[in-house]
Amino acid sequence: MKNRRENFLISGIVLIILGALFSLAVNIAMGGVLGLSGIICFFIGMSTPTELELSPEAVAAWEPSMERLPDAGRFMYRVDVTMDEPIKTTILCGPCGNLETVDGPRPEQYTCSSCDRNLWSLEEE
Repeated sequence: MKNRRENFLISGIVLIILGALFSLAVNIAMGGVLGLSGIICFFIGMSTPTELELSPEAVAAWEPSMERLPDAGRFMYRVDVTMDEPIKTTILCGPCGNLETVDGPRPEQYTCSSCDRNLWSLEEE
């Protein structure tokens, strides 16, 4: 079963609401059973770990959008690092809009290969 946690949470909420409606309108015993079942489903859903993860293929194929960044007094850049393996760093240069991918975490210094601007170095930070 896919997305088990989310299914239990939604079922629990629906059963709690139905239990409240049935206990007010139709039968208090039926409403009580539905309400208790909803509470149990909700607790099971809260204790179940989530299974929503990206596949390794989706992580490897991910790329940020390529747009030029606005000029805000000095040039801007954007650095995105994937948190799942394989760790890749993408660097978007604001002035020229060049997007470059580097394997591994964020480098200590970087110069854009397209416009030869030094975007950052370790001693500046």
